[in-house]
Amino acid sequence: MNMHIKVFSGSQIFANRLSQLLDEIEIPYLVKDNKEAGRVAGFGTLGNSIDVYIYESDLEKAQSTIDDFKQEIEADK
Repeated sequence: MNMHIKVFSGSQIFANRLSQLLDEIEIPYLVKDNKEAGRVAGFGTLGNSIDVYIYESDLEKAQSTIDDFKQEIEADK
């Protein structure tokens, strides 16, 4: 069974950027928007509420892209 693992949690803008990078290397991903889900359900969430998941089996292929992305956003802070 192929399990999802969380590779990022942060803002919508950064999650969209990582999603784009994963598309470029043809890695399927799942975006979980906890903030929007909470709003629809009638309660709010705080902080960085967008999570990006990939299949565990794709981690090795995606790792360098994820690492480069995290370095890029850390440099912007």
